[in-house]
Amino acid sequence: MRQIIERFEYAVALKQDKDGGFVVTCRDLPQLITQGDGLEHALAEAADAMDEVFAAYMLNGLAFPPPTKPRRRERMVAPPAETVAKAALYTAMLEAGVSKVQLAKKLGIDEKEVRRLLDPHYGSKLPRLAQAIQVLGKRLVIGLETA
Repeated sequence: MRQIIERFEYAVALKQDKDGGFVVTCRDLPQLITQGDGLEHALAEAADAMDEVFAAYMLNGLAFPPPTKPRRRERMVAPPAETVAKAALYTAMLEAGVSKVQLAKKLGIDEKEVRRLLDPHYGSKLPRLAQAIQVLGKRLVIGLETA
């Protein structure tokens, strides 16, 4: 049985705003603060905000904090799938102590392509991300859950 090491999913708290809608915060990612008109809109905004928080962590060379278990009334949220795949590659590189130049050499590609794979704002192909993760001794796993 294989164990999933990183899920890149965090608990968010939704607090009803006196002016309507919800304010969303995350204990594990204190930079994440957003809001939405209704519950579904607030959760969608949380995923979008999480995308930007992940980008900031990766661009600044920071490790992602481990997600804590959700508390009562908190909801689990993840950024978009492509961001999760890039975060997985980023985390695998940090864990392996492999630089962009070293990964490029292992993949037989130019270092600028590795930079694009790690750029949260650049559209990367999933097979290339999975290949880069595999070279680092990990496997990218995609799942399906009921919303």
